Amino acid sequence: MVYAIVEAPSVLGLFPRGVEHLPEALLGAGLAEAIGARRAGRVEPPPYDPARDPVTGLLNPTGLRDYAHDLAEAVSAVLDAGDLPVVLGGDCSIVLGSMLALRGRGRHGLLFVDAHADFYQPEAEPNGEAASMDLALVTGRGPRIVTDLDGRGPLVRDDDVVHLGRRDAQEAEEYGSRRIEGTPIRVIDLAEVRARGMQRAAEDAVAHLTRDGIDGFWVHVDCDVLDDAVMPAVDYRMPGGLAWDELEAALRVAVGSGHAVGLEVTIFNPRLDDDGSIARRLVGCVAAGLNHPTRG
Repeated sequence: MVYAIVEAPSVLGLFPRGVEHLPEALLGAGLAEAIGARRAGRVEPPPYDPARDPVTGLLNPTGLRDYAHDLAEAVSAVLDAGDLPVVLGGDCSIVLGSMLALRGRGRHGLLFVDAHADFYQPEAEPNGEAASMDLALVTGRGPRIVTDLDGRGPLVRDDDVVHLGRRDAQEAEEYGSRRIEGTPIRVIDLAEVRARGMQRAAEDAVAHLTRDGIDGFWVHVDCDVLDDAVMPAVDYRMPGGLAWDELEAALRVAVGSGHAVGLEVTIFNPRLDDDGSIARRLVGCVAAGLNHPTRG
């Protein structure tokens, strides 16, 4: 397996306060060398507009649409070469481009590893940030400009999504987010991970995503899924979260299944990592997860 790194420093769904430097930080900490990856290019986003669009309620709706197409083209080129793309965000809205690349390649699932449900609707999201809505958008909920890209929305079916590691249920309810509960999306929250152990939880997630009829799955990792005690370099912090070895185990199970077709890493903010130690630890975690797959 050959990994190919695509840099996707978009913060169109968030704000330009550091997350846009994630690719440089992880590459500078040795990610490409650690996983034996080639560099497959960088997809620059259009200019950031801080004004919320009055029609959609989103920040940068046109930019999000256009960037999704540009990123999809870059991811598609990696897939066409027979390599496994590792996309370095940026914020969580990059999942639109990743899943758009897969939309015309059969039926694909999504392993969504994130502390937040990311299931807001624009009227409930305080700042219009698509990074808080990306799972809703990629499953077809929200303004058509970003949910029906190329007339192909939704980009992934509800029952082909597993959300792993969520811990924001109370906060989401307080803000009035639409509920992920009650949809066909399989949610394995932090409490369930703790009760069952990450190995079993991840195996259950992968089993769901490798059912007959699914051609593979994409892995989305938001670094805020990690425990705030070890990953304070994120912009929206919450107590608790996964340990490093739990995230590593989830990646090992996903990649070791042989059905993961790509991976993206989002939300890590290098400006909140003064000495670079968190970036180095994150590289170590990702590399261990990708280089030492487990097979059943």
